[in-house]
Amino acid sequence: MHQIFAATFTFITTIMLNIILIGYGKMGHAIETEALNRGHHIIYKSDQDQSLKDFDSTSQKGDVAIEFTSPQSALENIIFCMEHNIPVVSGTTGWMSEMPVAIEKCKTKGGTFLYSSNFSIGVNIFFELNKKLAQLMSGQKEYDVTIKEIHHTAKKDQPSGTAITLAEEIIDNNPQKKTWLNEPAKNHDELFIESERTNEVPGTHIVRYNSDIDQIELIHTAHNRRGFALGAVLAAEYIAGKKGIFTMKDVLQIND
Repeated sequence: MHQIFAATFTFITTIMLNIILIGYGKMGHAIETEALNRGHHIIYKSDQDQSLKDFDSTSQKGDVAIEFTSPQSALENIIFCMEHNIPVVSGTTGWMSEMPVAIEKCKTKGGTFLYSSNFSIGVNIFFELNKKLAQLMSGQKEYDVTIKEIHHTAKKDQPSGTAITLAEEIIDNNPQKKTWLNEPAKNHDELFIESERTNEVPGTHIVRYNSDIDQIELIHTAHNRRGFALGAVLAAEYIAGKKGIFTMKDVLQIND
């Protein structure tokens, strides 16, 4: 029996971090709660559109920053952290075209950076299952694959960063698909991501393989924001004291 992946992690922490919280919306509040529950300190909080220029990095010693803001401010916030030698965890979506700039800045400064489109432990395992299923289905031309994502009406980006990650994983592992669209596909090599916005839905993602004979689905449904927040705090704990560029696969020790 082949091993698809291995994942081991613990919720026990023996370190206490001074955390800079960049973005204090619903996710920021949830992250604060999880961080405090795990014995950490929040030494600075900024609203989504608040500049970090008033943060005094000499008197306020931050061990790590957690950044959940907007696509318009994510890169600026991350570069600020790099310039001030602050390890940073980012979960802001919708700014991926600027990601190479952040990665290059991290390398140039010898910094620490961890990005994920979704910090939920369950979603990151879901990503691995999605890749394996895409590989298994790559030769099954009678099946067509689509993705559906459902989120709360306050979510600004569409499709979700998680849905884009799922789509890119399918494209990388199934040669039948070449690109994704946020509208019904017109060609077989296009992958349709359907987006739905509904009140009070933390996040649901469905990967669906459909044929004339049957249907296969992978579904992840978040019950609340706690999983996302806990994952972000675990990521902050992981990168504290490290140098380099990391992902949630490193945090969860998921091996290909």
